[in-house]
Amino acid sequence: MSNTFCELFKPRDAFGAEQTLLFYTYLLGLTPFRLRGQAGGRQFQLSKLGYLNALLQLSFFSYCFLAALIEQQSIVGYFFKSEISQIGDSLQKFIGMTGMSILFLCSSIRVRLLIRIWDRISCVDDRFLNVGVCFNYPAIMRLRHLQILLINGVQLSYLISSNWMLLGNDVRPIYTAIVAFYVPQIFLLSIVMLFHATLHRLWQHFTVLNQVLKNLAHQWDTRTLKAVTQKQRSLQCLDSFSMYTIVTKDPAEIIQESMEIHHLICEAAATANKYFTYQLLTIISIAFLIIVFDAYYVLETLLGKSKRESKFKTVEFVTFFSCQMILYLIAIISIVEGSNRAIKKSEKTGGIVHSLLNKTKSAEVKEKLQQFSMQLMHLKINFTAAGLFNIDRTLYFTISGALTTYLIILLQFTSNSPNNGYGNGSSCCETFNNMTNHTL
Repeated sequence: MSNTFCELFKPRDAFGAEQTLLFYTYLLGLTPFRLRGQAGGRQFQLSKLGYLNALLQLSFFSYCFLAALIEQQSIVGYFFKSEISQIGDSLQKFIGMTGMSILFLCSSIRVRLLIRIWDRISCVDDRFLNVGVCFNYPAIMRLRHLQILLINGVQLSYLISSNWMLLGNDVRPIYTAIVAFYVPQIFLLSIVMLFHATLHRLWQHFTVLNQVLKNLAHQWDTRTLKAVTQKQRSLQCLDSFSMYTIVTKDPAEIIQESMEIHHLICEAAATANKYFTYQLLTIISIAFLIIVFDAYYVLETLLGKSKRESKFKTVEFVTFFSCQMILYLIAIISIVEGSNRAIKKSEKTGGIVHSLLNKTKSAEVKEKLQQFSMQLMHLKINFTAAGLFNIDRTLYFTISGALTTYLIILLQFTSNSPNNGYGNGSSCCETFNNMTNHTL
């Protein structure tokens, strides 16, 4: 019992450090496998109960979605109703249902890829021991606990505050509408958290690998490179919360080991891209669509173009939709920044290797470094959304441009409608037809 309790807070391997996060996603039905065994001999085992849980989660959400759709109830509809808001609400429901189905489908069918990712990460950690690097797994686990608490705290605060706002204005939302609106946020942000945890370990690995090579270069610069017969602990901490180094090997052996570690890290990154690619496309698409309509609702109200009939004050209206928009912005930023950081860390390795290549005098070491240089040319990590676009900081510019374009179109529809798209005036479609006929 004491060993089990100790493992929950003081893990001794890569699997143990992630067990809380993986159990959390297991409860949500996103990772239908369990971690078995003791530290040093752990392995993942597919769980029939996990698959059943995923099926029940998806079935319950589908029921709530269809019930809210049949009863024509939605959280957005409680705040106001317009033709554009009805279009946006319908699209949000459709992509919510489609997105949830894709998330569960990918999580169930491609689950072996996720297991392979964590197996590779664990293997990399073990290989780092050969070059004198040990990771601080309790610190990694504490970081995961903090992320879970933060994400759930934000979601719970948004749920309570928005429902308090509804009840304060004598609006009693049905539970199916609440589930259909809020539950997708929980699952989307959980996938983002799982993706970010994977990237965190990858950029941690690249950071350590680069530091091992830098330490080698530093020894050459100070002309202290020699065979080390006793273990010497480095005075420099590679990461303030996770690792330290011990130099014990010959330079050629360190470079060979570094090459093999780099290859394993790139394999883990490629597998992560393969596993998360459709899920990331789904999340980014859903987030973009919701951000577009939320930004439109807020701008329309703040610019005074809205003639909405609503029980809610302007500040309540703007706060509700702004908070939802911020949640999905956080999801996009987490995905992009995590990917970008991993890529940037991997790109630094090439410069360090070539710096070592210029400094070495040993023919054996130079040959190893040339092999490493060739490997770096052919093994580069990248993350894409189903191959449609790269996930890096250029995505910010793409999203900003598309967001601006759609907002202008939506605001023009509102401006050209006699009743701003509300009430019994002409619809957006009629306005568009009138504009077209006038042009022709």
